[in-house]
Amino acid sequence: MPPHPLDLELPKHVDAALAGYLADRRSLGQRMEENFTEAVDALADFVLGGGKRIRPTFAWWGWRAAGGDPDDELAGAVLTAVSSLELIQACALVHDDLMDASETRRGMPTVHVRFAGRHREAGWLGAPERFGLAAAVLIGDVALAWADDMLFAAGLPTDALQRLSLPWRDMRTEMLAGQYLDVLTQARGDASPDAALRIDRLKTAAYTVERPLHMGAAIGGGSPELVAGLRSFGADIGVAFQLRDDLLGVFGDPAVTGKPAGDDLREGKRTLLVALGMQRGADVLHDALGRPDLDAGTVAAARAQLEEVGAVAAVEERIAALTASALRALDRAPVAEPAAERLAELAVSATKRAY
Repeated sequence: MPPHPLDLELPKHVDAALAGYLADRRSLGQRMEENFTEAVDALADFVLGGGKRIRPTFAWWGWRAAGGDPDDELAGAVLTAVSSLELIQACALVHDDLMDASETRRGMPTVHVRFAGRHREAGWLGAPERFGLAAAVLIGDVALAWADDMLFAAGLPTDALQRLSLPWRDMRTEMLAGQYLDVLTQARGDASPDAALRIDRLKTAAYTVERPLHMGAAIGGGSPELVAGLRSFGADIGVAFQLRDDLLGVFGDPAVTGKPAGDDLREGKRTLLVALGMQRGADVLHDALGRPDLDAGTVAAARAQLEEVGAVAAVEERIAALTASALRALDRAPVAEPAAERLAELAVSATKRAY
């Protein structure tokens, strides 16, 4: 049987759902306060200007894994509900960029940099950076609030909303706990592999793969066995996804990542790659980590040492092991087709991204 159009072009449909929702919110905001539209437009630009729609995709296939049918009259409501995950992602990224003092995201100025520039150009009172910080906090908060609004106004039946309320609630708390653990770990200078993996588990794996799958299965009324299997699969793939991101953060091409080469080193991120490198004697990391003025030569030296001490190979091995473990969990779970095949494909594509 050929793929269903909704399955085949899911990101396009997610984009359409988001564009429609954000346009509606813009109209509401404009009626409330004309000046607020600038903030709404910045959020819309951020949400619609890039991203792979990974979280809605996993949530959709969690629903399909529970027997969800794209020809069912419920499919449109499910699509809207899973699209709300992109607003959770927007909140996380806008705030993350602020906490990390990142200047670019997807090749464009980050939200706090954009609004600091707006303040500077207009010659307003106070410090431009302070205004940019405040605007980014508030725009991230708007995204988080509107994610709730979009989900609960999607048109899902009451019983489906009740089932998905647990993973939705826990996912948001896990994400924020992971964000806090990330900044706490950097403040403490904790470069242990254990700390890096705890952050990966909470900050990325839970809200990127595990909980979206859980949400989708909950909407579809999936069995406890299905939910457990999907969560096990999602936890491992989510960590592997972040480990691949960590490699991209140091070795990635800026044309692909949308961020300067070695940006994770400048931000002082305590990733598993960095933790293993420091543990194995990559001395250049002690000078490179957390230096905003890090030059290309030092980035190249850090890359070379990470490879020489075997940290890159160790992370690649961990990614392969987690992917294999996830696929075994998927094989054991009572997943309806074509979801089993598609989730296996997504596992590979999420963890095999090129530098």
